[in-house]
Amino acid sequence: MKKFLQKKYIMFVIAALIFLFVVVWIGNFWLLLGLPVIFDIYVTKKVNWTFWKRRDRKNSAFIEWLDAIIFAVIAVTLINIFLFQNYRIPTPSMEKSLLVGDHLFVSKLAYGPRMPNTPLAFPFTQHTMPLTKGKSWSGIVYWPYKRLAGLGHVKRNDPIVFNFPAGDTVVVEDQATSYYEIVRRTARDLQDRDSYGNRESGPFEHYLSAARTEIYNRYEIIYRPVDRRDNYVKRCVALPGDTLEIRSGEVYIDGKAVEENKAQQTTYIVGTNGTTINPRAFERLGISKSDVNMLSGSAYYLPLTKSNAETISGFSNVVSTTAVFARIGEYAPQIFPYDPVRAWNEDNFGPLWIPRKGVEVKIDTSNICLYERIIDVYEENDLRTENGRIYINGIESDSYTFKMDYYFMMGDNRHNSADSRWWGFVPEDHIVGKPKVIWLSLNKEGRGLRKVRLNRMFMKIR
Repeated sequence: MKKFLQKKYIMFVIAALIFLFVVVWIGNFWLLLGLPVIFDIYVTKKVNWTFWKRRDRKNSAFIEWLDAIIFAVIAVTLINIFLFQNYRIPTPSMEKSLLVGDHLFVSKLAYGPRMPNTPLAFPFTQHTMPLTKGKSWSGIVYWPYKRLAGLGHVKRNDPIVFNFPAGDTVVVEDQATSYYEIVRRTARDLQDRDSYGNRESGPFEHYLSAARTEIYNRYEIIYRPVDRRDNYVKRCVALPGDTLEIRSGEVYIDGKAVEENKAQQTTYIVGTNGTTINPRAFERLGISKSDVNMLSGSAYYLPLTKSNAETISGFSNVVSTTAVFARIGEYAPQIFPYDPVRAWNEDNFGPLWIPRKGVEVKIDTSNICLYERIIDVYEENDLRTENGRIYINGIESDSYTFKMDYYFMMGDNRHNSADSRWWGFVPEDHIVGKPKVIWLSLNKEGRGLRKVRLNRMFMKIR
């Protein structure tokens, strides 16, 4: 009995129990083959698993540092996969809820961590090597989507970090713009050229095909698997099974208006009596310099919360504050599902039903534009339409049953956010985690100590 109370046996039992918990959590019992390795590491020590270290003599300081670095890399990588990860806000799409320069603690446990699709990758990179700019992951090993048990499920109004759904195909020379938007924009330009040249315009699908060829010949095109696509953060406004509609900027779910987030912004035109507004007034309201745009000597174009709009309307030199919305029925070709028959725009959108796992829907040429990317790309079927008929995996189909849940995401900065209104649904396998806390916030417009937003440090994210 005394033998088994030795430190090495106690350490083995602790490590084995933790390992068994992880094996059960992952659900892959082939991993139990690792138990003999753990036993050898702590008890028998027949194999030198840390082969870079010598057992028979003291190692050099370099080897000791190398050992510490290897341990740290492995530990942090496992923490990032299973527990939490840091994320920095790069764009103003969530202002004023989240600001550019906020560093977020993103919980992977909130909805359950995903097993990586591409486990062979350079540590701490998303998709690109820091110096060579080549891809930082290998596709030699590819694991299908698997999400482990978490602490909860996605709820409406949750801020969520997810992989960019339209980021599977990327134009290397213009990575900030979706490849699919580049194709559609190029196709519209080609169609306009024919129109301006007094040539008869053909069907838009013809121009899409020509645009793909032109982009393929002019640029470098690369593919990224789900876990190597850019990370975005938005707010979930609609859950699987919801019917979403936006009317003059106001969100409705199943016909009921959704209460507006207090930090939500929309665009206003602020008119003055001909004098300018003191820049310090904007600073006090948390309006950054980059957001202040003058239309003329007496009008500003500003993204504002309702509270800030009310405050500014009370300024002595302000004569009007008017929210700006696109007109109902004004077709925006860059807005999902890119269908002129629906004539949706960023402020007037839907109604749109959000797909739910296991639900069957009728499909035809009038609504296939809503679901074609889900069927063809996210759920990996061969979809084609010929002579008004829809074929899925070579079989003529008039219905489809969804394999995953889908979500609709929007930025709180409504007129400065590329979100689901632009590229459609977010599949469940793209969900990364839930941001919980701002652990650091840096203001790019600040100087010295003012560069750090101390009032946002360790602020809970809502």
